[in-house]
Amino acid sequence: MNVAIFVAHPDDEIIGVGGTIIKHVQEGDNVSVIIVSEGKSSRAIKYEDFDEKVIDKYILETQKALEIVGVKKFKILKLPNNRLDRLDLIDIIKAIEVEINKVEPQIIYTHFYDDLNIDHRLVSQAVVTAARALPGKSVKEILMFETLSSTEQASAIGKFFSPNLYVDITEYLQQKLLAMECYKSELHNPPHPRSIEMIEKNAQVWGAKCGINAAEAFVVSRIIR
Repeated sequence: MNVAIFVAHPDDEIIGVGGTIIKHVQEGDNVSVIIVSEGKSSRAIKYEDFDEKVIDKYILETQKALEIVGVKKFKILKLPNNRLDRLDLIDIIKAIEVEINKVEPQIIYTHFYDDLNIDHRLVSQAVVTAARALPGKSVKEILMFETLSSTEQASAIGKFFSPNLYVDITEYLQQKLLAMECYKSELHNPPHPRSIEMIEKNAQVWGAKCGINAAEAFVVSRIIR
């Protein structure tokens, strides 16, 4: 089975779906990770001041993290970080559509559509559009995950992540956390949601909600059977 993970930024794939990625790899599925944005340029005062050599430095974090979870195929499209709303949506859709046609996934994982982060929302919308259900298309499932430090913040504007599918990652949780440790440029100290401790506790909370030790949670956008 071919599985594609479409995320806005480096580290989103581990935070949101890292344990599930390991599970797919262990089951023999072909997993591809496509990262739409370069993930760093918003930290510059002006986008024009951003040095692209910084991207090459931090790609090593992604390589190390994905090696730990067993992913051999990944691509960073290097669209502008936290500035996807400056682009025409059709251009994001077409870029994602190219990758879908290459991978021909049966399952796609992507961001929750009501996330606070603009890049997360646009990637989610672009994925659903590019993977729309048409004759002859490969995609049978689209599942949406939370991204800690963004998804839960949308509750302040009445947007809530209410999962209806859980994946047991009990035996993969420590491996997921080890992969996340590779993203040193993105990690914070607890109680920040994007810390190793809080990522672990979040998985344990989702697990407790469905009677297991640790889980990743998803909103089902589409399942065709």
